[in-house]
Amino acid sequence: MRTTSLLAPAAAVTALLTLTACGSGENQSLGGIGSGTGTSAGSGTGTGTGGTTDGGPDEGTLENPTKNGGVNGNAPKDGTAFQKLPKAGTIAAAARFVNGFTKCAEITTTQAGYKYWDQDVARYGENFSVVERGSCDEGDTRIFMIKDMKKFQTAYKEDITKKASENRGSSTTGVVIGQDFTVGSTRSTAMAALIEPRAGLLTLNCHPEFKPPSGFRKEPALVDGCVLTDYRKS
Repeated sequence: MRTTSLLAPAAAVTALLTLTACGSGENQSLGGIGSGTGTSAGSGTGTGTGGTTDGGPDEGTLENPTKNGGVNGNAPKDGTAFQKLPKAGTIAAAARFVNGFTKCAEITTTQAGYKYWDQDVARYGENFSVVERGSCDEGDTRIFMIKDMKKFQTAYKEDITKKASENRGSSTTGVVIGQDFTVGSTRSTAMAALIEPRAGLLTLNCHPEFKPPSGFRKEPALVDGCVLTDYRKS
């Protein structure tokens, strides 16, 4: 089992954290969330994905979200709802971001210790463009890194449309997404926390009968028939 310790508090991420691979004895520095490159925008001295930068101890964290990319650091001010979503670059960065709002102190990317491994492998096949999957802590919350988000949304819509035609599933639920990762959890409180304004993620809803209450967002996704919303009811 490969388990990565992120050691970030759930209330806020206040320092550049250390990634510890259990059993290997090697420590890997986590790069900033956003660009996924770890490259400094100021001096250009950063090195590679997850590399060392000059952004200081709070770089790419909730306390310093836009330094060198960071959470939403690369999003254009006049961009679409999708373009303004957080972008992680690596599953370690995505897990650290998630841990700022709901528990994800450790991430497991192998079958051992991954509670829903078989179920997730069977559901998210090649057509979903999932390139890496990880299970947080007890396994209730999972993160999926996506190579092509439009391809993911297309496959997700097909799945939801089929379920809706069979009168299965709910019109008010959906998967929580960033620009290059998605999050699913069996805990409704975790999903709700991730679509709070401070977190900045949104729910991808592709149900043909979805109609959010007034005051909630309903913005175009990358695929016709799908929307991004801050409304979700389990």
